Amino acid sequence: MTPSTPAATPPSRTLALSRRLFAYRPGLFAFNVGIWALVYMAPALLTVAVSTLFGHLEDADRLRVAGDPITVPIAAAWVALGWFAFVRLSRFGLFYGAFRGLIELLYTLDALMRRNLLNYLLTARGSRRLPDTPAEAVSRFRDDVDDVAAYTEVWVDSLGIALYCVLAVVLMARVDPVITALVCTPLVLMIVFVGRLSPRIRAYRRRMREATARVTDFIGETFGAVSAVKLAAREEPMIAHFARLGETRRHSALRDVLLTELIRGVNVNMVNLAVGLVLLLGANQVRGGTMTVADFVLFIGLLPRLTGSMGFFGDAIARHRRTGVSYDRMTRLLQDAPGNTIVDHHPLYLRGEPPVQSQPAPTLPLEELRVEGLTAHHPDGSGVTDVSFTLRRGEFVVVTGRIGSGKTTLLRALLGLMPSQGGRVFWNGQEVKDPATFFVPPRSAYTGQLPNLFSDTLRENVLGGGDPERLNRAVRLAVLEPDLAQLPQGLDTQVGARGVKLSGGQMQRAAVARMLAAPADLLVFDDVSSALDARTEAELWDGLFRETDATCLVVSHRRAALTRADRILLLEGGRLTDEGTLEQLLSRSPEMRALWAEEGVEG
Repeated sequence: MTPSTPAATPPSRTLALSRRLFAYRPGLFAFNVGIWALVYMAPALLTVAVSTLFGHLEDADRLRVAGDPITVPIAAAWVALGWFAFVRLSRFGLFYGAFRGLIELLYTLDALMRRNLLNYLLTARGSRRLPDTPAEAVSRFRDDVDDVAAYTEVWVDSLGIALYCVLAVVLMARVDPVITALVCTPLVLMIVFVGRLSPRIRAYRRRMREATARVTDFIGETFGAVSAVKLAAREEPMIAHFARLGETRRHSALRDVLLTELIRGVNVNMVNLAVGLVLLLGANQVRGGTMTVADFVLFIGLLPRLTGSMGFFGDAIARHRRTGVSYDRMTRLLQDAPGNTIVDHHPLYLRGEPPVQSQPAPTLPLEELRVEGLTAHHPDGSGVTDVSFTLRRGEFVVVTGRIGSGKTTLLRALLGLMPSQGGRVFWNGQEVKDPATFFVPPRSAYTGQLPNLFSDTLRENVLGGGDPERLNRAVRLAVLEPDLAQLPQGLDTQVGARGVKLSGGQMQRAAVARMLAAPADLLVFDDVSSALDARTEAELWDGLFRETDATCLVVSHRRAALTRADRILLLEGGRLTDEGTLEQLLSRSPEMRALWAEEGVEG
């Protein structure tokens, strides 16, 4: 399903969010504005110094021709030359300090926005489902955050460039207001022209971002399905589809780049046009004696940077519109977040180590988990309806049923990993208001049917920043020890993107080890033994029973799990149709007998 295009962020909201962002480090922002204002004003001072130098040299030449002393003009010329050298050398120091300040500001604001995006996705109440693909989310973390941070440069530069423009226009108008007006008029028209292009700028930038995300998403899915593609001999259609996506992205990017370069090219040509006007009109006035060489030098020195600076404001309008697109996309990623979440102020620890995090408040051990009338449906209508059951401490409860009966949906809705449409969950008699933030260690740990591993070492995938002392026990209980000898570097082996270097069984057991490395009262397994042979699965459950007293909720159809179950929950068509021990269900449920027989044949 193609996601709906979000409503455009109004310019007023773009400004409000940006002001809030800049206020995170107001001192650093003000420092950048001030020092860059000096950097941009320095060329005007240099031009004035050069013009003054030529003026004094002209005076000295007139006095020499008249036979008068030239000591004073020559001395003044040396002063002007010294001032020029001072400003020139000072500008190098100013630029160094300004560049370092700008880099610190941009990277700080980058870090703040990425921190806010990730924090909300991980810790917000309720289930967090990405509105688009993971690749699209990565694009927003990378490209859109960079666009907004780069937009800061517009505001950092604006004061200095505006002051330069005002000073240049005033100085030039004092020499010749007519030429000044002729030079400035097309530049003002350029700003108006860019403003009229704003809707198209936004549309082209959004299409380019969306096309890029589709390409990135396809690459990620392809890497995850290399074996399936090869087995189906579908390499050529996959390559052809990738080529079509690439061509669509090329066209979208080309439009965006062409529009950007068109605006920039017009700005540059305005500089050449303005310089040409001054050369034509100014040279004639110099020849006619109505403009001095010093004034002509002042015009020529101020004009190129003036035209470029005024063109900056046209480009700033375009960047403002693109920044609105970036805010749109990040807002869509956070969905129901408050409006200012993207630019909220929070501590960043960019210099030194962050403070030690406080330990979570102790929780009462699980005595009873009760589910009442849980209902959760997917957009296609599948899911579970009105499921109720109780899980007591120390029990090993198995959820079973045919494919599509709602087993995984039941677990995900219970844990808050997907939204539910009804029902309540109680932990020790207390209702759980927000399962997504409640069912985490040390209360609960979960391993999904398709475990997600990170492109890191096996050790880091198991520990995830946790207690290293729990590593060996977790690896042993997950029956992962025999595999370590086969891996080139044992626990320090890089598992590759999504664990591609591991077999299916190794991936599942690595995920189980990760779950067991975090202390939790309730262990939730979603068919993690599906890629294991019978002996390995038996070792997994035996070790778990032998060394832990954890309460387990397990989705499985395998006999190794069913025979160990204290109780079995039988799902049919999204409803809980029976519950009891294996013997009870086999004696009274035709569905259970059919599942048991099918598993025996498969085994």
